[in-house]
Amino acid sequence: MSGKLDGKRIAILATDGVEQVELTRPRDAVTGEGARTEIISLSDGEFQAMNGDIEPAEKFTADKAAKQASAADYDALIMPGGTVNADRLRMDPDVRSFVQEVFRAGKPVGVICHGPWTLVEADLVRGRRLTSYPSLRTDIRNAGGTVVDEEVVTDNGLVSSRDPDDLPAFCAKIVEEFADGAHRVHDEGATV
Repeated sequence: MSGKLDGKRIAILATDGVEQVELTRPRDAVTGEGARTEIISLSDGEFQAMNGDIEPAEKFTADKAAKQASAADYDALIMPGGTVNADRLRMDPDVRSFVQEVFRAGKPVGVICHGPWTLVEADLVRGRRLTSYPSLRTDIRNAGGTVVDEEVVTDNGLVSSRDPDDLPAFCAKIVEEFADGAHRVHDEGATV
């Protein structure tokens, strides 16, 4: 039996404070369809996941630091939320550069909850339609994005969801979009 994502390599961007279920459920959805995943973080080594931003959960080990990551090595990217996770990731220039490289290549991206903060910081929401956790919506609008309050929103390979309650729809949609592969890219880097 073959999976929809056989042979695909998918990066997961996470650090201390990541919402555990937003890391594990999408990871399990894509590996269940045959993909291989690697966790990209701020540095090598362990980081602490959380439940509901306040309860420590499991520790995970990064496969590589963002400064060592290249979009060419992956077919897609998953960006889980968690308030602290997203805030730390968006402030790192290597993370922003990696995410921009993924977008320039037209590769599909799944982002949930607070994850879009990194997209805002990397100037990647302008002209895009997406959703997020409610507290980020003003940031997205101010950065030129269009906010939609739906459980899952897809815009040319960018799949977004609001929170852990949306995970079933989010996981199904990222598998579908990741199976479709890269999207055509404009000269300016926006996908079509």
